[in-house]
Amino acid sequence: MEHKLNVLLINGSPRKQGNTYTALMEVAGQLEKNGIGTELVQIGTMPVRGCIACGRCGELGRCVFDDDLCNRVTEKMAASDALVVGSPTYYGQPNGALLSLVQRACFSAPHLFHNKPAAAVAVCRRGGASATYQTMLMPFEMLNMPIVTSQYWNIVYGREEGQASLDAEGMQTMRTMADNMAFLLKRIHADGQPHYPEREPWRPMHFIR
Repeated sequence: MEHKLNVLLINGSPRKQGNTYTALMEVAGQLEKNGIGTELVQIGTMPVRGCIACGRCGELGRCVFDDDLCNRVTEKMAASDALVVGSPTYYGQPNGALLSLVQRACFSAPHLFHNKPAAAVAVCRRGGASATYQTMLMPFEMLNMPIVTSQYWNIVYGREEGQASLDAEGMQTMRTMADNMAFLLKRIHADGQPHYPEREPWRPMHFIR
């Protein structure tokens, strides 16, 4: 049976149907039009732990804490071909819960993220979105995840619930990003198997000797 490509979307907003949700649903709808399956994970209002640098994930292959979304997300990434994360802008930064989730998931199970296309979506009332957007992209660049771009930075504006849908350019940017992601995924999986570049072994270097 042919593998259906699937994209995992993470809503980093505590508001289930706020403007971040609206932006991600625009992405999901366009991906579906391109024949790409989607699944949305909501962070919601439940606590998300921060990494405590215990190193146990190296032994377990998952985060030692199993009382929040982290390990559920890594399990879903095993069956996903790409990732989109979205967050509101808080003080020029993504939601702290989303940052904790992504940091722990990427550190505890990096092999499930390697080489898979990724995109970030920042939502804001007025300013700070570009810093939020750039912050969310940083882990992806460390895991050889191709960054999916659009006609502009993946930013949508709106304050009250539903206002993001009134940002015509922002919604178009979401659809264009989804089209670009679908195009890239189909090229990577052109013959039913993923094809990634061969890479040199990692050569870590510390500056303090």
